[in-house]
Amino acid sequence: MNFKSALFVGFFAVTLVACKSDFLEVKPLVGSTEANFFLNAADAESATIACYNNLQQEVTNIQGSSQLAPHFRWYFGDIVSDDAHKGGSGDGDEPELFLFENFQGLASSKLVLAEWQVAYRGIAYCNLALNRIPDVEMDAADRNRYLGEAAFIRAYWYFNLVTMFGDVPLILTNLAPSEYQQTRTPSAEVWAQIETDLVFARQYLPRRSAMPVSEIGRATWGAATSLLAKAHAYQSEWASCRDLTYDVVSSGEYFLDPDYSNIFTEAGENGPGSIWEVQYMNASGGNWGNQLEGTFTNVFTRARGQFGGYGFNIPEQNFVDEFEPGDPRLAASVFQVGDQMGDRGEFTLEATGMPHEYYTKKYFINASDEAPFGDPNPNGYSNDRIIRFADVLLFHAEAQYHLGNEEAARLFMNEVRGRVSMQPIPNNVTGPNLLEAIYHERRVELGLEGHRFFDLVRQERAASVLAEVGFSSGVNEVFPIPEVEITLSGGNITQNNGY
Repeated sequence: MNFKSALFVGFFAVTLVACKSDFLEVKPLVGSTEANFFLNAADAESATIACYNNLQQEVTNIQGSSQLAPHFRWYFGDIVSDDAHKGGSGDGDEPELFLFENFQGLASSKLVLAEWQVAYRGIAYCNLALNRIPDVEMDAADRNRYLGEAAFIRAYWYFNLVTMFGDVPLILTNLAPSEYQQTRTPSAEVWAQIETDLVFARQYLPRRSAMPVSEIGRATWGAATSLLAKAHAYQSEWASCRDLTYDVVSSGEYFLDPDYSNIFTEAGENGPGSIWEVQYMNASGGNWGNQLEGTFTNVFTRARGQFGGYGFNIPEQNFVDEFEPGDPRLAASVFQVGDQMGDRGEFTLEATGMPHEYYTKKYFINASDEAPFGDPNPNGYSNDRIIRFADVLLFHAEAQYHLGNEEAARLFMNEVRGRVSMQPIPNNVTGPNLLEAIYHERRVELGLEGHRFFDLVRQERAASVLAEVGFSSGVNEVFPIPEVEITLSGGNITQNNGY
């Protein structure tokens, strides 16, 4: 059984366990589960596999209502940045996202509520595993690995939350109903817990090279080390970021795919430059109310009209212009008018029925690759590339720059450029110009993968880069806390400044 199938099994294992206590119907933060489940190693592994399930939920049921809400990191990372605009059928298509794009988003939005609820639901699964697996009699190495996986995933959820909202409740146990009304925890403490979880995870998770093919997709030492490096970078702790990224670089576990255009193909999934991907497949039979294991990103980002997509995440001219002449990453990232969109036909404005001259290419799939049964929309196969080796190399370059080692900064940045045969940045590019070159490289290498807005914020450049579209310094670095969660907390959770 491969790992994509194991996730499906793990989901139903936890659903079975949770049925009497409505674990999946968690309250504002977390819920509980039956006490007699964690009896053996098989139970421990099922609980661990279940920690992965919420990572796949891109369209989720809003608790307490019949609403479905999408939640994609690229909604906020790309569309709220200068890389892309919303698209869709017009301003009225996903109007809440249109407001966020223009920095007028509301705390009542189902989009931020979905981000919050999915993350805390995922944290609840991880807390359950982390709190109960230590008591299971089983092989110590297996126990530590399962705990490491749960700790890694919990850290990932908190990473998303703290970069989205700033101070958030830090919940490390499964709470009783009387404990649901929590307060926000200062972001410094949340970051500290992320680091604690990832230090633990990297101690016990296996190297990618030690894993059988059937387990590809599960958390590894490389994934935990890379996310820990990113956590330090977001806090401008550059020495720690440098050391951790170098651990990954020198491990020999990863290398850049020599063909950039291969990265986002099905053949490129879990490739040599992939450190961690959320796994999807097109044959689980999911639907809009029960997504299971397929992604919606394929259809959400594909062109409208004859191409059968929804046309979101439209690349901006500003983003297209960022690419240097001859950079093959542009053609691998963006469809332009006149391009052939796989087996779906030639891209013309008439064929899409929309005025957009660009569409995202990174998650495009052919019609022949759609789900063999059921609704193809929630059954896309494209894995979500969360951490790539190029991301780590560029963080290492950025860290070296901030620590005064410009030679090393150029060396690692030029490794990324060399993979696509771009000329190296010469030695006479120094100081702020070198830092700008690193920022440029991040933008064109990782474009339309959900990083840009969060990069601009951590680089303290959002106020200048996004000023013309309404970004307000001291407010828009984070998003509004969902008003539903403030109400459910009895007012213990406070709102972010300016919302």
